[in-house]
Amino acid sequence: MVEVVALLVLWYSKKMRYRNWIIGLCAALALLFLWGIFVPRSFSSSQVIYTAQKGEGYHDVATDLQRKGIIHSRYFFDAYAIMTDSFRHLQAGSYLLSPSMSVAELVYRFSAGQVVKNTVTIVPGWDLQDLGTYLENNPLYFVSGNTLVQEPLTTKANFLALAKQDYSAKFSFLVDKPKKASLEGYVFPDTYEISTVQQSPEDLIIAALDNFDKKLTPQLRQEITAQHKTIFQVITAASLLEKEVNTLADKKIVSGILWKRLQVGMPLQVDATISYITGKRGKVSVADTHLASPYNTYLHVGFPPGPICSPGLDSIVAAIEPEASDYWYYLSTSDGTTIFSKTAEEHAANVSKYLK
Repeated sequence: MVEVVALLVLWYSKKMRYRNWIIGLCAALALLFLWGIFVPRSFSSSQVIYTAQKGEGYHDVATDLQRKGIIHSRYFFDAYAIMTDSFRHLQAGSYLLSPSMSVAELVYRFSAGQVVKNTVTIVPGWDLQDLGTYLENNPLYFVSGNTLVQEPLTTKANFLALAKQDYSAKFSFLVDKPKKASLEGYVFPDTYEISTVQQSPEDLIIAALDNFDKKLTPQLRQEITAQHKTIFQVITAASLLEKEVNTLADKKIVSGILWKRLQVGMPLQVDATISYITGKRGKVSVADTHLASPYNTYLHVGFPPGPICSPGLDSIVAAIEPEASDYWYYLSTSDGTTIFSKTAEEHAANVSKYLK
């Protein structure tokens, strides 16, 4: 009996040693895995640009990252990407990476598509001069070799030259635009993404024109045709509305006033056209209204030679859908409120009340 008990004790002690050894090994492997996933290769703040090409899988990316010294080992990246199902969602593009990022952070960044992005926002009411100045003075990120550089997309002079080119072969809505007219009014205001791969400023122009093409729906074009107007006339009117008034409701009333003035041969007398001539912001002086320019709507009856800015969709809709009223005059107060008048005398009184 004693011998049997001794044998059982010996067997159990050996079993416990193996069990403890297995538990210790598993714990060590778990710690190694956690270290490989959550501890970065380095705590250096250095950054590199990495471009994941279309068609590359997570294994290709992991191998590249190990070779470039960004991660400890591709096996940790592979394992974590599979465990989290992220390997199905790795997205191509240029990424700003650092060896101070953990594998977990890197996998998330690739699966979430946190690529380096450039955006250009064209503000409603900007003219081509405004946009050219913005592009020249606001550098974007571009990939140069294995580094990320900042430089302008283009110069103002180059952008303005491109905006004078003829794009009517690609966009039918430009057919009724006078050949000598620039793209003023057609570069649709919106936010556009610019690739970190060096792009031409013409790509931005094409994207803005394509956006315009989509925003000017078939229904809007049919209405323009039904009114016996041209797209060029409507965009010119919309550009005046964009600079003159703020809300869609006010724009529709002012639109009705401007089209009504055209019908009776009355000068439009739009201050925004004078500001377009002078390039100055703020109040228009009496002397300014006598400037010799075809854009001077105080001296010349009818629309100016073309749009004076890029109108937003509300202004375009208002130009197509004018609201009839008894008003012939309007002014904008310092807080943006529009005051309407039926007679010249009433308008003069409102000028004295609100603008002096």
